[in-house]
Amino acid sequence: MRFKDVFSIIGPGMIGPSSSHTAGAVRFGRVARELFGIQPKQADVVFYGSLAATYRGHGTDMAVTAGLLRFDTDDERIPESLNLADALGMKVTFQTISGPAVHPNTLTVTLHSGRMRFHMMGCSIGGGNIEVVEVNGFDLKFTANYPTLIVYHEDRPGVLADVTRLLSDAGINIGYMDVDRKARLGQAATVIEMDGTIQDDLLKKVKRLVNVTGFSDIDLNGGVPK
Repeated sequence: MRFKDVFSIIGPGMIGPSSSHTAGAVRFGRVARELFGIQPKQADVVFYGSLAATYRGHGTDMAVTAGLLRFDTDDERIPESLNLADALGMKVTFQTISGPAVHPNTLTVTLHSGRMRFHMMGCSIGGGNIEVVEVNGFDLKFTANYPTLIVYHEDRPGVLADVTRLLSDAGINIGYMDVDRKARLGQAATVIEMDGTIQDDLLKKVKRLVNVTGFSDIDLNGGVPK
């Protein structure tokens, strides 16, 4: 991924020693939490590569947990996030894997609450930025720097045309799209990054579309690109 300006490299205002191992981890946890939709009862975090070797020293465990609590990168409660999660009844586990991964700073988060389960893999790529590479078994790449919609649907002709038509009718420009499917005419998922905030009434229209089985959305910046 190319950075657009020097501020993307320097990173955001943050609590912690590292924009990639701390601020990026907060953002990753926050993205997972927002896409899950509710406060999870359990979160299982796996660190790979560089994160596996240094996560305790750089506070990456506290950072991911802070994101799962919906904290921002500069929240002064980040150092207490593990205790705060425990007080809220959210169990957080950590595991390390030293083998090769898609990026030296790769991590996964699996969230649970009752029968609900959500899995996300991605990397912290520097400057507090992240890149998600997999969601719930689908190979989907996105950054969450823009308002983002994930649509789960059957792989049928016209589904994406219906979704994009709704966005177009609402005056929303699509900046990026990625699609993956389990098999031909099987389960599929599409991620769309947009230039404008998607409103609740539009989400309801997406939900009612034929062959759409679910969706999740996230907007960390109030419609303003990061």
